[in-house]
Amino acid sequence: MENLKTFYHKCVRVWKTLKKPSKKEFEMTAKVSAIGIVILGIIGFVISIIMGFF
Repeated sequence: MENLKTFYHKCVRVWKTLKKPSKKEFEMTAKVSAIGIVILGIIGFVISIIMGFF
């Protein structure tokens, strides 16, 4: 039961330090994520083209 209380107090401490991202932070995170997804897609496409030749 003590572990549950400790876990709860740690969760409360983390929850209090969280903050909602600003619009600028959110847009930057979305752009970086989109760029990463596009790069992974291009790499996968190139690999599939290369494997198609062999």
